[in-house]
Amino acid sequence: MNALIVYDSVFGNTEKVARTIGEALGANGQVDTLPVSQATMDKLRGLDMLIVGSPTRSFRPTPAVSQFLKTLPKNHLAGVQVAVFDTRIWLDTIDSSVFRFVVNKGGYAASTMANVLKMKGGQLFVPPEGFLVTGEQGPLKEGELERAASWARQIQLAK
Repeated sequence: MNALIVYDSVFGNTEKVARTIGEALGANGQVDTLPVSQATMDKLRGLDMLIVGSPTRSFRPTPAVSQFLKTLPKNHLAGVQVAVFDTRIWLDTIDSSVFRFVVNKGGYAASTMANVLKMKGGQLFVPPEGFLVTGEQGPLKEGELERAASWARQIQLAK
């Protein structure tokens, strides 16, 4: 398996999740984990799997991840299995019921990224996943890195 994990991280939480996923997948093949600023078209050649992660910012991926996805040529990911994850605020930590409703209905970065990757020819083979942070800057909710490693194992089984 030749896999690439591309991520953006604002406060370091998404990077921790990406690196945990990369370490868990790395036992079964070549896995590179790169910040989106280092992800070039050359890095996408010959991939079996592409995983993209972003924090949810205003219900969307970061501008850097959005730009990366936008620049992928149509059908560039034909034959590539894709998966996505985001980090998102844990709704239980939001005091305002109105704001909790808005966040819940506004959506998250993972679903947006999944749709774009499918439009670029990628084959989404596991549902988008969200990992929880306890506030805007984090930290990750306890147990989320273990859950990320478990998600990576699910990816291996689904492959």
